[in-house]
Amino acid sequence: MSEPTPYELMGGAPFFTTLVHAFYEGVAQDQVLRPMYPEADLEPAERRFRMFLEQYWGGPDAYSQERGHPRLRMRHAPFEIDMAAHDHWLAHMRNALDLAMAEHQLDPSLEEPLWRYFSGAALAMVNIAPND
Repeated sequence: MSEPTPYELMGGAPFFTTLVHAFYEGVAQDQVLRPMYPEADLEPAERRFRMFLEQYWGGPDAYSQERGHPRLRMRHAPFEIDMAAHDHWLAHMRNALDLAMAEHQLDPSLEEPLWRYFSGAALAMVNIAPND
């Protein structure tokens, strides 16, 4: 019997659906982040992000099957992402993570690897140097 994946430990699709939906509820109202989403409807972006996270954490590989390699930096390169965008993104993700962890009653030990990943990914997407 193999060890459960993080995806399984987190409760699978229901957890990631809650997490990503809560995140995009914040993004929809954000004056810094919302302009980075050209689609009027955020549902396609929400779906892609959910599939990506599910795959990253050991769930179904639907993201790669549909979109190929994630290439996160390349996919985000057309957008000017500065530290303000970074901070807004992390604030919405923090709120979403807290909500999803509580709603799905996840083991608190799962929060640290999730937050470490989100913090590192947000920083890696920054492509505009701060003005000195």
